[in-house]
Amino acid sequence: MSDHFGHGHANHGVHGGAQPGGLSVSENGYTLELDSTILTAGVQPVSFRVIGPDGQAVTEFTPEHEKELHFIAVRRDTAGFQHVHPVMDEKGTWSVELALEPGDWRLFADIHPAGHDGTMTLGIDVAVAGPYDPQPLPAATRIAQVGEYTVALDGELLPGEASELTLTVSRNDRPVTDLQPYLAAYGHLVALRVGDLGYLHVHPEGEPGDGTTAPGPEIAFMVAPSAGTYRLYLDFQHNDVVRTAEFTVQTTTTTPRSDAASQAAPEHRGHHHSGHTHH
Repeated sequence: MSDHFGHGHANHGVHGGAQPGGLSVSENGYTLELDSTILTAGVQPVSFRVIGPDGQAVTEFTPEHEKELHFIAVRRDTAGFQHVHPVMDEKGTWSVELALEPGDWRLFADIHPAGHDGTMTLGIDVAVAGPYDPQPLPAATRIAQVGEYTVALDGELLPGEASELTLTVSRNDRPVTDLQPYLAAYGHLVALRVGDLGYLHVHPEGEPGDGTTAPGPEIAFMVAPSAGTYRLYLDFQHNDVVRTAEFTVQTTTTTPRSDAASQAAPEHRGHHHSGHTHH
């Protein structure tokens, strides 16, 4: 059984929980450099580089979960979450398209530079021009609806401890037992701490083809948070489409409970959407 925090790096203390990544534009001599930090609303190309300790763009990365770089975009009010995979040219410039609405955004690059001893997450703010209509934080909920799919969340986030969360996927009230592997896993979970968008990229227990991990309906994760409120974004693939279920969860000091399945009806709150294909 393996715990993954930020694609495998876990810097967690006894009292504080995992130290989130993405709070700094530079770490261990590596810096995230965008061509522009002022962008236009709409579907826009974004290009950037990872500058290494030698001052040059890094061109060699160790793949993590089938990709050399995972790129996350989210508006500061936690709306508009996107998990995409840019393409790098021979000079080390990465390019990708993002769907951007006006407001302040945080962009994260989750990387493992070749020769470095682990992964890291770099983060940078960008401004998207236009009238900004910030949204309130969605209320805490244990049920997310994504089109025909319902995802139920079970477990508690315990600050300073490894906390198990189980997400159960159903479609039209029937358990989904044939989830498809997506980036070498049956699900990917990003946790962002509300207030500073501290970033935890968490991967599930087990992996496809290991002989013990079932392809749904349950996906189990281990998370080691610090205290606070988190937005959780679960990516899962079914019928060749990657969908994202979103939750708002607060850390607690109470004993973990199992109440997701007992809720009478799904609660349709927050930034629910019909799912989108990741690139």
